[in-house]
Amino acid sequence: MKDAKYLLAFAAPVFVFFGIYLGGIWSFGSVFLAFGIIPLLELVLPGNTENLSDDEELSQNKKRFFDFLLYVNFPVQYGLILYFFVSLATRELQLYEIIGMTMNVGIMNGYCINVAHELGHRLNNFDRFMCGVLLLPSLYLHFLIEHNLGHHKNVSTDKDPASSRFNESIYAFYFRSVTMSYLHAWEIERGLLAKAKKAFYSLNNRMFQYLIIQTIYLVLVFSVFGGLVLAAAIFSGIMGFLLLESVNYIEHYGLRRKKLPSGRYEPVQEYHSWNSNHELGRIFLFELTRHSDHHFKSTRKYQVLRHFDESPQLPQGYPGCIIMALIPPLWFHKMNKEVLRYTDQMQHKVDLAIA
Repeated sequence: MKDAKYLLAFAAPVFVFFGIYLGGIWSFGSVFLAFGIIPLLELVLPGNTENLSDDEELSQNKKRFFDFLLYVNFPVQYGLILYFFVSLATRELQLYEIIGMTMNVGIMNGYCINVAHELGHRLNNFDRFMCGVLLLPSLYLHFLIEHNLGHHKNVSTDKDPASSRFNESIYAFYFRSVTMSYLHAWEIERGLLAKAKKAFYSLNNRMFQYLIIQTIYLVLVFSVFGGLVLAAAIFSGIMGFLLLESVNYIEHYGLRRKKLPSGRYEPVQEYHSWNSNHELGRIFLFELTRHSDHHFKSTRKYQVLRHFDESPQLPQGYPGCIIMALIPPLWFHKMNKEVLRYTDQMQHKVDLAIA
């Protein structure tokens, strides 16, 4: 019964469905959920730092139920996107309803990027294929390359576009992370092809494959539904990947790995990611908020991710922190003090260990 709590994550697509179905002010369905209901509830609900025992972790790892919850997002996402496209093409909607529904579906796309992120770290081909399927509506297929081979290697260093810097606004971060992550994915793929002695300008290059697939998707949308739906598909995709980048922004804000005398960076530690133990955020994001353990071992499945006392904790859950980040003076006022305080704490521990 305890495992059934993750079914609550599907409140997100339920809100998306009713947002499209009801129209009117309800067009913003999942926006109300993600940035209204959840952050308000997280202000009053307690967090949970409990970890599984070794035996419980072994048992949870074997349960296919947790994989099923990820896979079912494929028909849910594409079914709702099709419903959205048909509604735009056949119903007479006010401009605010079109905007609301587009944002509504955009949040679902961001939610599905998180599911894709989980699957993209799995080692089997089916899960990685499903990762790509879920990334497609957000037009962010290169994420699989850059995230796994770039971000996890360079996290919390200036080499990583997806690690936000101290005093960097979320809007400056959006531009830097989106553009540089895309360019970095090309660089990574170039290196892999050279190592395998394969031609860069060929269909062996996954970045060219992704360009073709995403272009076919958009051409198909335009051919079947027309220009308005194409614009909505593009904007809902942009909102999806900006939601991902918003999460990237708060996850590593201001935290940096030290450069060693050898010129290499210290190994990734549990204190290089901001975490949140707010229960609702953990459920809706499939435990992404226990981010330190994910970076410690990226193949660890979401249902067994652990809390570390050494990991810095965000003052609010992820949705609340994204709202704060969208108001830079508020974010800097709250988080800069937290970064400096936590950095001082860690330096003090290092000094004591040396002494």
